[in-house]
Amino acid sequence: MADHSQFRLLGERRFLPFFLTQFSGAFNDNLYKNALLLLVTYSAAGLMGLSVDIVVNLAAFLFILPFFLFSAIAGQVADKYEKSLVIRRVKALEIAIMALAALGLWFGWYGALLLLLFLMGTQSTFFGPVKYAILPQVLRDDELVGGNALVEMGTFVAILLGTLAAGLIMGFDAPERVAAVAVLIMAVAGYLVARQVPATEAGAANLTIRYNPLKETWKLMAMAREKHSVLLSIMAISWFWFLGAAYLTQFPNFAKSELLGDETVVTLLLAIFTIGIALGSVLCERLSGHRVELGIVPIGSLGLSLFGADIYFNMPTATTTVDWWTVISDGDYRRIALDLLGIGVFGGLFIVPLYAFVQHETPADKRARIIAALNVFNALFMVVSALMGVIMLGLIGLSIPEFFLVLSIMNLVVAGFVYQQVPEFALRFVIWVLSHTLYRVRHQGLQRIPEDGPVLLVCNHVSYMDALVIAGAVRRPVRFVMDYRIFKTPVLGAFFRLAKTIPIGSRNRVPEIYQRAFERIDEELDAGNVVCIFPEGKLTKDGEIDTFRGGVELILERRPVPVVPMALRGLWGSFFSHCGGPALKHWPRRFWSRIELRAGEVVAPEAASAGQLQQQVTELRGETP
Repeated sequence: MADHSQFRLLGERRFLPFFLTQFSGAFNDNLYKNALLLLVTYSAAGLMGLSVDIVVNLAAFLFILPFFLFSAIAGQVADKYEKSLVIRRVKALEIAIMALAALGLWFGWYGALLLLLFLMGTQSTFFGPVKYAILPQVLRDDELVGGNALVEMGTFVAILLGTLAAGLIMGFDAPERVAAVAVLIMAVAGYLVARQVPATEAGAANLTIRYNPLKETWKLMAMAREKHSVLLSIMAISWFWFLGAAYLTQFPNFAKSELLGDETVVTLLLAIFTIGIALGSVLCERLSGHRVELGIVPIGSLGLSLFGADIYFNMPTATTTVDWWTVISDGDYRRIALDLLGIGVFGGLFIVPLYAFVQHETPADKRARIIAALNVFNALFMVVSALMGVIMLGLIGLSIPEFFLVLSIMNLVVAGFVYQQVPEFALRFVIWVLSHTLYRVRHQGLQRIPEDGPVLLVCNHVSYMDALVIAGAVRRPVRFVMDYRIFKTPVLGAFFRLAKTIPIGSRNRVPEIYQRAFERIDEELDAGNVVCIFPEGKLTKDGEIDTFRGGVELILERRPVPVVPMALRGLWGSFFSHCGGPALKHWPRRFWSRIELRAGEVVAPEAASAGQLQQQVTELRGETP
């Protein structure tokens, strides 16, 4: 596992300079924004005749406005030009903006500093699409989740450190001048590391950039709708930012009004939440098995709701002012801290696979523009989140814990809608849970399965769990060929239909089903998909591999495709096998069994025969059934 750890990427030039560029940019954004807001709050109250609350919200509006205005252009630029060049130009722009900001901080030009927030938002708008579009070009498929995990971890840690640094700067004698020097130094450092980002191919070099913001933004929306699963994933990502913005916005008042905490409690809550997201992001790599695994997304959404609701049901009764140590040491307060940590962890589990899925499922020549569409949705959802907070807390009069409960319930509703619209989420969730709880699965040789194009998998048939074990291990979606009678069971039938399983039966008993099965198999292979068959035609009754039937040869006659022989070891004797009597009717002998799935060398279609494949599968399985 050490060879596959995502942290290995931090030692490689194809990733580290980009990671440091992203980290420095997120740090500097938050250092500048928070330093400016603190200076306005404590040194320039009543700026331009406006109250501090209005200035704070105006600052947030100015930063987010460019995402609506310029995302369409940013996406086109990131698709048309080589991405490392775009990154360097954007970071050079950051130096110019921060040089002006340094002057404004040094001389106290707070009105100009607010306008510079708009330019900072513009710079972030142009960096966003290239940030996520470059990852699939520099990382392999089995590194994509790990790379996204590191980016998300680095981003949130940088946000935390930038916020903390802004607070520390306020302790200096001339904080505005210290802030001026700090933001300029960070901008220069970010540009220097950006120069080390390796070059990549342009996604759509012939693209003509059009500068009509409204029309091009509408085109982005249409592009995002081209693939329904990608659109729903974008909506789910934006929903996460809706939740994240709602929680982060309420932290100061939650700490002060509900917990009666001092200023150290606000910092602690922010730190716990951020560390949670970082931990959840890193944990994705382990749970996903180095693949784009949608099965852990529902786990993330369930955790978000459970821990959010737990805050409401277990709020401590605060009577005196508390500090950060009380939150850590007192059991009642500590539970709230653990809830926020849980929200962060499960938020990381939720967001990282979705980002990886969007990157993986979008064509290279459109990827940056689709990421730009995602940024527009993110900005829109965060604005709606702020409005909802005003309505719920201000007009309706909910308490902050009640607001968190409402968010938790809404999250379940939104998650249910997404999973109903894109059944692949729920399907992968079931497969992931079953294949990671009932069994400890080891894989060998699965990298031999081609990453693209049609392929036929053949495997021995030991138990009713065989298909789920294979589906949980193979990176690509698999279409299984299974006995049609299993489709008659209420639960399993619905599940296998959802998985696009192909029903098959005896040629003599059900000739229509038999014929249609081979037509379906041919259609799936023609579409470039993976099909898996169990050539024995039934579960083994003695643990040994039965004779392979000739169906595999009929498939290859109609559609010559590569064949990968596979063998399952360790499932004989399980509750789902015929060992000791009919499957599902005898007491299971063991739980969380250690099993193994082995894949052999790819067999050319002209060299594949039922007998030869049976011999290869038998050799792969070895002596232990």
